[in-house]
Amino acid sequence: MSSNDLIVSLDIGTSKVRVIIGEISNGAINIIGVGSADSEGIRKGAIVDIDQTVQSIRSAVDHAERMVGITIDEVYVGIAGNHIALQTNHGVVAVSNEDREIGQEDIERVMQAARVVALPPEREIINLVPKQFLVDGLGDIQDPRGMIGVRLEVECTIITGTKAAVHNLMRCVEKAGLRISGIILMSLASGMMALSKDEKQMGTVLVDIGAGSTTLAVFEGGSLAAVSTLPIGGDYVTSDICYGLKTQTEHAEKIKLKYGCARIEDAAEDQKFKVLRVGTNVEKDFSQVDLANIIEPRMQEIFHMVRQEVKRLGYLEKINGYVLTGGSVSMPSVLPLAQSELEASVRIAVPDYIGVRDPSFSSGVGMIQYVTKYFRSRGAAAAKRPAKAKAAAGVSTSSAPKPGVKEWFKNLFKEFI
Repeated sequence: MSSNDLIVSLDIGTSKVRVIIGEISNGAINIIGVGSADSEGIRKGAIVDIDQTVQSIRSAVDHAERMVGITIDEVYVGIAGNHIALQTNHGVVAVSNEDREIGQEDIERVMQAARVVALPPEREIINLVPKQFLVDGLGDIQDPRGMIGVRLEVECTIITGTKAAVHNLMRCVEKAGLRISGIILMSLASGMMALSKDEKQMGTVLVDIGAGSTTLAVFEGGSLAAVSTLPIGGDYVTSDICYGLKTQTEHAEKIKLKYGCARIEDAAEDQKFKVLRVGTNVEKDFSQVDLANIIEPRMQEIFHMVRQEVKRLGYLEKINGYVLTGGSVSMPSVLPLAQSELEASVRIAVPDYIGVRDPSFSSGVGMIQYVTKYFRSRGAAAAKRPAKAKAAAGVSTSSAPKPGVKEWFKNLFKEFI
């Protein structure tokens, strides 16, 4: 393997832990490795058992390492959950150069000024996303470097999370023997992968239906405007199948993946399968229509809750459509059901890379795209990672000291602009 830059994303979900290795070659991304492991210790997107979560992370990383033949010791980690909150803030500084030309130092100072905000003691800043810069009152500026002015302002979105959730996440990753290159809000990453520039500008809701929760991210005016997490997802469908067919969860999940259909009218009566029922060794025949009769009401409920939440957030009349992603939208007939229930334009976003053409990989692939654009666009943070033999596991791939998370937060401000 060549010694091109490698970026590794870590998506810790309720159902699966996924590791994706992206290789950056001449500015293009190639997905060269994927690792996946069943999630243990995660409930509805929250870490409830650190040791089990660490083991799941390690299993996924080992899987990816075997596929590519390298040792992974540094990852970008996705974060999500109902503890995430957004708030806007404003920063103002005077341009420091005598010739009034705005430089990088001025941008860093104004971002630091915008970061000064009163937060409850249990919360901390995860990301700071500039919406626009203003130079002497002139707005809609994305990059003010080189412009002449006296007063530099920034309007930005501050993304915060609870310290407990952030630190538990970091603790699990570090206990798995990995260094954290950065923490990225998964809604931002998924938006990078799934939405076009026009969709972000005109108003679109990105709906990530995972196993344990459904995350909504509203994009409007080109930036992230609101996020929300609903405590319902694909696991509820599996649970319904368990009770409906009276079988074990493991069997119900396999039946859902193999025969599941989200609409009764699209299900095939002649598609038959056998189900081993709880408390007996006798198998019973069911049809895909029987299964769809269980699945459709729950999927309808999920989309109904999505629509109600968008209405509660105040964007129902402002958005132009929905984009679905996440592992639960792979089921046949989810798209027409969503179009009917949401009463709007809907499409499903799928990563366009070999090996990860599945909506469940959207967040992981999105993180790699996000890092490529915002963290490594200037090349300063890029670190070459030569291929290493598996026998060298546990040994750092770089002799240079790695920046800590605090340093990453500090660097984040300059990388966004």
